[in-house]
Amino acid sequence: MQTFDKTSEAIPAKDSNFLGQNPHLQPSEEFPGFDDNNPPPPDLINTCVHCGFCLATCPSYRVIGKEMDSPRGRIYLMDAINKGEAPLTPATAQHFDSCLGCLACVTTCPSGVQYDQLIAATRPQVERNVPRNLSDRIIRTLIFSLFPYPNRLRPLLFPLYIYQKLGLQNVVRSTGLLPKIFPRLAAMESILPEISDAAFRDNMPTVIPAKGEKRYRVGVILGCVQRLFFSPVNEATVRVLTANGCEVVIPKSQGCCAALPEHQGQTEQSHALIKQMIDSFEGTGVDAIIINAAGCGHTLKEYGHIMKDVPEYREKAAEFAAKVRDAQEFLAEVGLTAELSPLVDGEDLTLVYQDACHLLHGQKISSQPREVLKQIPGVKLREPVDAALCCGSAGVYNMLQPEVADELGEQKVENLLNTGATLIASANPGCSLQIKKHLKLQEKEVPLMHPMELLDCSIRGVKI
Repeated sequence: MQTFDKTSEAIPAKDSNFLGQNPHLQPSEEFPGFDDNNPPPPDLINTCVHCGFCLATCPSYRVIGKEMDSPRGRIYLMDAINKGEAPLTPATAQHFDSCLGCLACVTTCPSGVQYDQLIAATRPQVERNVPRNLSDRIIRTLIFSLFPYPNRLRPLLFPLYIYQKLGLQNVVRSTGLLPKIFPRLAAMESILPEISDAAFRDNMPTVIPAKGEKRYRVGVILGCVQRLFFSPVNEATVRVLTANGCEVVIPKSQGCCAALPEHQGQTEQSHALIKQMIDSFEGTGVDAIIINAAGCGHTLKEYGHIMKDVPEYREKAAEFAAKVRDAQEFLAEVGLTAELSPLVDGEDLTLVYQDACHLLHGQKISSQPREVLKQIPGVKLREPVDAALCCGSAGVYNMLQPEVADELGEQKVENLLNTGATLIASANPGCSLQIKKHLKLQEKEVPLMHPMELLDCSIRGVKI
């Protein structure tokens, strides 16, 4: 693991002398700064009073230990670039790249600074104006060309399946060479889930009737990575919804929700995927649009803001976003009607619920998942230390910034294990992959399941 220099780069509020002490932060003709296309708004920047409350909750600052890799430091840097006091260069952009986008600072900030909107405005600026090195360009092209497109990713499943079944994965990992030669490729390989037969299924009906009395008509978003690597979670979600009186609609034309490119400043790709998603649900007449992946849900609920400058989709995006509900949020809101049974025989099941950042900080959903899980007979919930700290997954962060992500993943798993729980409930695919990786590294065999899988088993009377 990389050792970080945690020498503090303290930034006195509004002190431009800091810039003068750092040669790599000096403006130049080659790197002038932000362009005129939606730079970080000065009015939002000025709401930051540099109090430093965000530092304690910022995962990148906790690991790296430098002010410039904290929300306060990044906001100061955004302000300096806006004013022409600092350039937008590879050296300054790395501080924006180090942000996980977990939004813990938004929850913590006493001044209500909308850091989420500031970093969302900054990342497209970085992508347009900062040259990436060859390694960075290759890995980013690979990620953005494959992950948001299930039909492109699906053909890779078979060779990956063979790679695992023939034991090649164990050979590659045992040599330890891949992290030394291609660290980011190794990071991608290290979170590769087990490819099961379910990954090759793509046969969910367009409309699935409710069991018993129909209470609602809801749409379900399958996701991109979710539908390939976590298809049992989607199947469980549909069964839970139908068992609780929901007619489920699954448009075949839906694609990626755009969370991945949106979080990384890929605006054009993001807008194209958002338009496809909105169009796929148009005319379905659903009461709600259900998503079971936390990171996707946050972006889906932000469609109105993301598309505010796209006239032909502005209103449709806002209407779409207003219907989006996380699966746990929706069930807590409408209530469970299906009978629930214990998940284990003759004893309580002690589990710990892992708060995904974009559910907790982005969607402000915390109590609802716990309320739903507690309705399962025999379930006892434990709470971990530092529950609000990011696990290091953060979309594709653990592939782009593996050193920081690994330290956070290690901390997260230790905190979960220290609860003594015998099962981990995780509602986001990225978090699940990150946690499973670090459970294995720590040689701990603790099962991890999505809350919808637990509810599904409880409804069907299946013991785990």
